[in-house]
Amino acid sequence: MTEQQHLFICSDSIGETADAVARATIRQFNYEQMRIKRYGHISHQNEIVQMLQEAAAAGGFVAYTLVQPELRETMKNEAHRLGVRTVDIMGPMLEAFSETYGHMPKRKPGLLHEMDADYFRRVDAIEFAVKYDDGKDNRGMLQADVVLIGVSRTSKTPLSIYLAHKGFKSANLPIIPEIKLPPELFKIPSKRIIGLTMDANQILQIRLERLKAVGLPDGSQYATFRRIQEELDYAHSIMKQLDCPIINVTNKAIEETAGLILDLISIR
Repeated sequence: MTEQQHLFICSDSIGETADAVARATIRQFNYEQMRIKRYGHISHQNEIVQMLQEAAAAGGFVAYTLVQPELRETMKNEAHRLGVRTVDIMGPMLEAFSETYGHMPKRKPGLLHEMDADYFRRVDAIEFAVKYDDGKDNRGMLQADVVLIGVSRTSKTPLSIYLAHKGFKSANLPIIPEIKLPPELFKIPSKRIIGLTMDANQILQIRLERLKAVGLPDGSQYATFRRIQEELDYAHSIMKQLDCPIINVTNKAIEETAGLILDLISIR
């Protein structure tokens, strides 16, 4: 599909929730020319009218997250009048909570991004992940909620950052046969350690791309199948010794692996 399509995001906060849902949906279609336009911090009804008029002219539709009743009502009425299709991202969930538990929502925009205790916990976790990334300071492992171990290029760093955004302090350590493991690793309960592994061929391709990115020749031992297999075998023996769970991250998205890690943490 080559014709440009239009999707409008409308929110009385920053619109991140609707944007994430929209982008996840777009991936299910072959829309190469999809244009997303976000309207955030909507507080007046005339702003909604103006946005809907633009959507009508462009032949697009609107995804919105509005918690103020008067803004939601304006969206419904004007969209109907102008013939613009709209998708209420939060409305059904708000109604389900109210009808199930008998409580009314606060109707306050932006609560997800409010600077409360959870917000500062996430900030602390992000700073922690950066400080104790890639075995920079092994003392961090003793303070971490979870410690990720694995050979180079098994997504330890991006997973640490993703978990930090969820509020979990994560440290990670590369497993290298020639480097002695720090004593801190053996002082941590196995339930707080997660081993990461990956198919050797996939690691090989990732490492070859890494060598190209830094301008190094392909002949480096770092990017040979035999070396990678040796590292994986050694890492697996360490994980077995630690009696920690092992996740194969081959072809897994960061979000999927992080979900598995969070499940393991909660169970164990």
